[in-house]
Amino acid sequence: MSTIITVSNQKGGVGKTTTSAALASGIFLTGRKVLGIDLDPQGNLGFCLGAGTDHPYTILDVLNGSVPAKDALVHTEESCDLLVSDITLSSSGLDQLPGRRECILRDALAPVMDQYEYIIIDTPPALNLLTVNAYSTSDFLIIPMSSDILSLVGLAQLKETIESVRSAFNPDFRVLGILLTKFNGRTLLSRDVLDMANQLAGQIDTKVFDTRIRNGVAIAEAPAHGESIFTYNPNSPAVQDYAEFLLEIAPAIHLKEA
Repeated sequence: MSTIITVSNQKGGVGKTTTSAALASGIFLTGRKVLGIDLDPQGNLGFCLGAGTDHPYTILDVLNGSVPAKDALVHTEESCDLLVSDITLSSSGLDQLPGRRECILRDALAPVMDQYEYIIIDTPPALNLLTVNAYSTSDFLIIPMSSDILSLVGLAQLKETIESVRSAFNPDFRVLGILLTKFNGRTLLSRDVLDMANQLAGQIDTKVFDTRIRNGVAIAEAPAHGESIFTYNPNSPAVQDYAEFLLEIAPAIHLKEA
C-alpha cells in the first residue's frame, strides 16, 4: 500500500506547493515510485515537477468519473508521475455527485494506489471539499506555515476539519507536524512565530518540525528551468533545508535511507 501525504494550509503563500514538490521529487530521487496529485486549481505542482501545461485529462476528469486514474497519469522524464489540475477544478461540481462526496478521491485512486510507494497531495488554499477529500485519503498531513503572524490565523478551523475527518472518514489520519517556511532565525518576528506555532501545535496534537526552511532564490528558479530543486542547486541553503526535512520525517513515513 502507498504512504499518502497531504500538504495543506488554508492560507496561500506559505510554501505549500514548493513543499509538495520537494517531497515528491526528493522521495523520487531515493528510488521510490511516487505519484504527485494536484488538487489546487492553480495547477502549479505539475509545473514545478516538469509536467508542462498541455494535457488531455486532469484530476477533475478522474474525480468526476470521466476517465480512470490510470488514463490521466502524466509521466515525466525526470520526476514522479502526476495527476495534474487546471482552473476548471475551481468549479468542479463535486458537491453534486452522489454517494460519499468526501471519499471520491480515495475511491478514484484505488485502482492505481498499489503502483506507488508514496503519494503526495497538494491542496488548494482553502478548507473545501477538495481538501476534505485529501484528508480522507491520506495517512499524514504536513502543514507548511510562513513565518509571519497571519499564517497562524485559521488553525482553529483546521483543527475542527481534521477532527471531523477522523471521526467520519479516516480515523488513522495523523498530523505529522508544522513546517515553518521563509524562516529567518535572526529576526524577532520569526522567533515569535516559532513560539506561537509551538503552542498551536499542542492544540492539534502535533509538533513543529526541527527543520525550518529559509528563503532561497533557487526554490523559485528551479521550476522555470524544468528541474527539481535538488538537482538545480543542491547547495542553496533552502534546498539543503528541504533535504534535512526529508531526513527528519523519514522514520515517520518509513522512508529508509532517504
